[in-house]
Amino acid sequence: MSTFDHIIIGGGSAGCVLASRLSQPTENRILLLEAGGRDRSVLFHIPAGFARMTKGMASWGWSTVPQKFMNSRRVWFTQAKVIGGGSTINAQIYVRGNAQDYDAWANEFGCKGWSYREVLPYFRRAESNERFNDNYHGIDGPLGVSMPKATLPVCDAFIRAAQDYGIPYNPDFNSGIQRGVGFYQLTQREARRCSTAAAYLEPAEARPNLTVVPNAEVLRINIENGRATGVDYRSKGRLASAAADREVVLSAGTIGSPRLLMLSGIGPAEHLKKVGIRPVRDLPGVGGNLQDHIDVCAIAELTGQHSYDGYERFFKTGWAGLQYYLFRSGPAASPLFETGAFWYTDESARSPDIQFHLGQGSGIEKGIVKIDGAGITLNSAYMRPRSRGTVRLCDKNPETPPLIDPNYWSDPGDLDKSLMGLEMARDILAQPALEKFVRKEILPGQDVKSRHGLVEYASKMAKTDHHPVGTCRMGSDSEAVVSPELKVHGVDGLRVCDASIMPAICSGNTNAATIMIAEKGADLISGKPPLPPANLKPGGDRRYSMA
Repeated sequence: MSTFDHIIIGGGSAGCVLASRLSQPTENRILLLEAGGRDRSVLFHIPAGFARMTKGMASWGWSTVPQKFMNSRRVWFTQAKVIGGGSTINAQIYVRGNAQDYDAWANEFGCKGWSYREVLPYFRRAESNERFNDNYHGIDGPLGVSMPKATLPVCDAFIRAAQDYGIPYNPDFNSGIQRGVGFYQLTQREARRCSTAAAYLEPAEARPNLTVVPNAEVLRINIENGRATGVDYRSKGRLASAAADREVVLSAGTIGSPRLLMLSGIGPAEHLKKVGIRPVRDLPGVGGNLQDHIDVCAIAELTGQHSYDGYERFFKTGWAGLQYYLFRSGPAASPLFETGAFWYTDESARSPDIQFHLGQGSGIEKGIVKIDGAGITLNSAYMRPRSRGTVRLCDKNPETPPLIDPNYWSDPGDLDKSLMGLEMARDILAQPALEKFVRKEILPGQDVKSRHGLVEYASKMAKTDHHPVGTCRMGSDSEAVVSPELKVHGVDGLRVCDASIMPAICSGNTNAATIMIAEKGADLISGKPPLPPANLKPGGDRRYSMA
């Protein structure tokens, strides 16, 4: 059996950051185990490859259990199974959320050290921003962050249409002021996806003290006398074990991390007994508190070839590929969602609660309608859902898929807000600035106006935004799984460091926050002092400006 100082389970967005940071002291022996394979396909690196990812490529292939409040529909639930995890298959949108999200972690959930002022330095440390160089952005980090390279004129028209609607222009959603419409920043470098595998892990793999094993599925964490001592895993059909002298760090994601804890006997005792697993540590919060953003789209038919629809045809695909390799431009350089907005369902609120993503085409993601001709898709998502779901085991077999129940719209207010976001999207698409581009609304369709009709449409068309969090949440109460230092309560030598530790979902895409968690987590694991808090003062409506 091989022995390491730290064993990292999961080589996703967080795991690659951890492997890089923890292996920087060359005396540390680090093992990174990833269930998926290498990111060798060209589709992982071309921005437009995202369209293939949500349809199953490099994914576990899981779906939710029937959703009670969506007419018992099962929702496709993409979870990455590849080096780099979500950062290798996502739409590359770099959004941090709202400052008040992190202040709530610290003040409402008792997570000392996780306020906005305290986490902002870790966002900055990660970042190598091509445009912004200020107190909100870094330029020396590993993670490439850039502006879109392949937006179409319809994107500018959408920005003008949102302003027609009353949403002001915002050049930087990560500046401390979130509300507004504009272009998203992307995790790209030179029009190429910059995953954490490319940014962090690839340079670190030259270190002799870092061992990376892909296609290695961890079966259990071994616990002896209340301490995590190592792991058992399967690689290339063979069983193997590894020991950890210091700690085991679990970064298998919001579904994978609670799943492995439960398979290892850590979780709700009654549930574990029910599936035939002997409880090692009764932690009722494991697998609870599941939160996700669910979006509902409006789709419009365009007056001409104003989107990227049609490029799936063979000759156009070939041309797009040639254009990308010669000039780093054109359809292949676009992740297809590069423009968006943040706004309010209630303008008296202190921060936006609806997010929009404009898709430069139709049928981009699995389950979304592909229309005849050219179209655009405007996704709307309520960002602060109150519905809570669970991750549970079906049985004790590690090969059996977990039972994923986001419990979407179990809180009626979430449905109300989702429908309000949909109506806002429809109104934006109908603004004068888009008249030259938009011929008519296809979905939901002008005949769908009643609440009953909208609920039926939403129940049929709504999809995950791929932002699940919260199933191993931080805190000190009886339902918390890890401490603010990310240590699993009641088990020595074991931490969780990924999106599952968020006590509440952040107001936006979650990949940037996950990378921040890993940056801060690496310092906690190494015993380093935290980075000095940012010198900020709150502005109006909870916006932040520099002191």
